[in-house]
Order: sequence, then C-alpha cells, then structure tokens
Amino acid sequence: MTASPRFLCAHILQSVPFANLNRDDANAVKTVLYGGALRTRVSSQSWKRAIREVFQERIGQAALRTRRIGERVTRELESRDWPQELAERAGAHVAAASSIKFELAKNPDDPKQLVPNKVLTNAMVYVPEAAVAELADLATEHRQTLEQAKDLKKATDKSVLPKDKVDEVLRSRNGVINLFGRMLAEVDDAGVDGAVQVAHALTTHETDVELDYFSAVDDITAAWKDSTGSGHMGHAEFSTGTFYRYATIDLRDLAANIGDEPEAARELTAAFLTSFIESLPQAKKNSTAPHTIPDLVHLTVRANRPLSYAAAFEEPVASSARGGFAESSRTRLAKYAEAANTLLGTDDILASGWASLETKDLTGLGRRHDSFSELITTALDAALGQPTTGATA
Repeated sequence: MTASPRFLCAHILQSVPFANLNRDDANAVKTVLYGGALRTRVSSQSWKRAIREVFQERIGQAALRTRRIGERVTRELESRDWPQELAERAGAHVAAASSIKFELAKNPDDPKQLVPNKVLTNAMVYVPEAAVAELADLATEHRQTLEQAKDLKKATDKSVLPKDKVDEVLRSRNGVINLFGRMLAEVDDAGVDGAVQVAHALTTHETDVELDYFSAVDDITAAWKDSTGSGHMGHAEFSTGTFYRYATIDLRDLAANIGDEPEAARELTAAFLTSFIESLPQAKKNSTAPHTIPDLVHLTVRANRPLSYAAAFEEPVASSARGGFAESSRTRLAKYAEAANTLLGTDDILASGWASLETKDLTGLGRRHDSFSELITTALDAALGQPTTGATA
C-alpha cells in the first residue's frame, strides 16, 4: 500500500553575522547549552512572529493578537464618524461582552485610578483583522442601546451587548489562524490546533557572546569644543553563527482546519515555506542589518512522523580548513540525514530535495534544485499533488 504524505519538514542552515536577533529580558543574547557547548539561540516564538509577518503579506490576510480589542474597535467606529465618547463606550462594551474576563487600564499618571471604558481582556484575543469590522458592525446594530448605556468603570460592570454574538466573531478564523493555530480557552470552540511546529534555532557550533561598548557624540559639544567626553555610553551583546532551523507542517491538521480545499492548502503551505526561508527576526536591525539568506534549504515529505536533524549538531561542528562553519555544517547535515534515513528506512520518505549556495553534491539530502522556488514546487507536488488550473505554488 502506497504511503500518504503527512508531514512536510523544512531544514535550514543560515549564517548570520554580528547581530542579536532575539534578546532576553536583560537585552542579552539568548543562548542554550547543547552537547556541553554554549550555542546562540533564537526562540521559536521570535522567529515564528517574523515568519507570520512575511506570511501575512504573501497571502493578503492578517490576524490580530491583542488585549486591546476594544480600543481597536473604538478606532474603527471613529473612522465611521462616531463621536469619540460614544465610540470609546461602544469599544469597551464590545470587549467586555465576550466570555473573557476583563479589567480597566490604569491611569499612567495615577496608577490607583482606573480609566473608564479602556478595557483590557485578561487573555489576548487572536482574530482575523476582518473581525474588527464585524465587531464594529455589531456595535452599529446596537447603537441606540449603546447611546443609553453607562460607561464601564470597574471590572464587575456588565456589557449591554450580546455575549454570544461577540464570541461568535472571536471564533472566526482565516488562513493565518488555520496554519499557526490559536489558544483561546476562555471562549468555547475558539481554540485551533496549529498545523505548524517551529523549533528554536541554534548555532551548529559553539559560540561566544561579544560585548560591544559604544559611545555617542554630543554634536553641540563636538562643535563648541567646550568640554570633553561623550554624550552617552553603553554596551550591548551580540554574537555570530551558522544556525540550524527546523519546522514541519502537519498536512492532516491543516486539512482538518480548512476542510477539503486543496488549492487553499497548497497556497498556505507554499506561503509558509517561502516565509520560513525568507524571514529574519528584526531585533537591532538598524544597527546590524544582518539580512542574509539561507546557505541551504532541505525539504522532505514524510508519511508517518516528522524528523528534525538537530541531533546532527549535538557535537558542535568545527570550522573548516579555510575557516567558517557553513561548509562543515552542510556536510554534517547531509551525513546525518543519510544515516538517520538508513536507520529508519526510506519507505516513509515520499520526496527529498535541497537547494543551496553549496556547489558540491550532498547526496544524503536527495535531489538538488537550482532555486528555492523550484524546491518548494517539487515538495508541494509530492505532498499535495499537482495544482489544478489557476493554482500557484
């Protein structure tokens, strides 16, 4: 019996120059101790957000994650020429009407005071951007009631809007939510199991964190020369390295989320793969501009289970004879993939291919492709079948 495609796995090696793509609460480079060696790490949450921003651009859909949905509805109503006071009250009642508990924002000038009608939901809602207009339409439908309603001044105040209608909007989803999933336990049936799993990125080799001391010149002082010293001094952490990045799409979960829509599945999967390849977290981008492309992308279509190759780098790679870690990382990845697939057997692998800056053959990674787009198209054909007329990869 022929195996059916279930998982599309993406493996990326990417060299990043002097940067701090993902900082911790102390503005320090995130790290992880793996194989007894310190590695630079970029959290999956950080890179997933970067992916999602590119993904939304590609598919022309957006999703909104916020505790301030009421304020967003207020701005929508103001754009429809509602009076400010009424728009603020309506937005507050919209946010307070859902099954999610809420609180009032504190006055920044006096934290002991609460700001009337500035409602914050206790959990972040995650809805399609179009849901804002739907909530504003609901407020418009009940405008007369809202005009007579009281301002919300404490968390125990009740909304005059129907909870079931607001919750219905909060359950809505689009391609972004269908792919990445949604956790919203407070609203019944609003949760969506994500079809995508993204790993933390880590360097294939041991890294050191560099401490960069900097100073800023005061232009007036420099021009007048009436004193010495800098206008500001400080330091920041940075690192460099070749990262291994991994993600997988569960095609069965995606189909469960969107239904029997093969063209939509292909569009979302293609957009995700392209976004995964092209994305880069934007922390400190103005002072580092680390806008590299992957050294290598390897895609596999599997039938039974996903497979990460992160264990290939449990023993950190050494730099090549000419220096650098990219070449050594590519060689290690190919050897590990070949060994792992031999051990597991190849019946589970329905397609395997790669595209790279590398000129040498990497037989352990399957068929070589000239471009990332060609690689993606071939993987999509194996995972989802040939596109129907008009569908694009």
